[in-house]
Amino acid sequence: MKKTYWIMAIAVLFVALTGCADVSHISECLPEVEHTYGFWGGLWHGMIAPFSFIGSLIWDDVAVYAINNNGGWYDFGFLLGVGGLGFGSSKTTKK
Repeated sequence: MKKTYWIMAIAVLFVALTGCADVSHISECLPEVEHTYGFWGGLWHGMIAPFSFIGSLIWDDVAVYAINNNGGWYDFGFLLGVGGLGFGSSKTTKK
């Protein structure tokens, strides 16, 4: 019981501290945004996320997540691309 209490206390503290994180607006990050990625861009970036991650370890100009996105639709497409298409699920059999 005591161990569970400490784990919960640390989790609550962690969540409270991450709420203080600062958000940068896209106009501050990129002076001239040429293209804003939407749902389809998010879906594609989610599907190639493992390869983008490996590339980001090697090259500085490769990113996993597009900063210049339109918000919720990009995030939804990204999540579907990462695991929502069946790659993140497992198959089980009943015995």
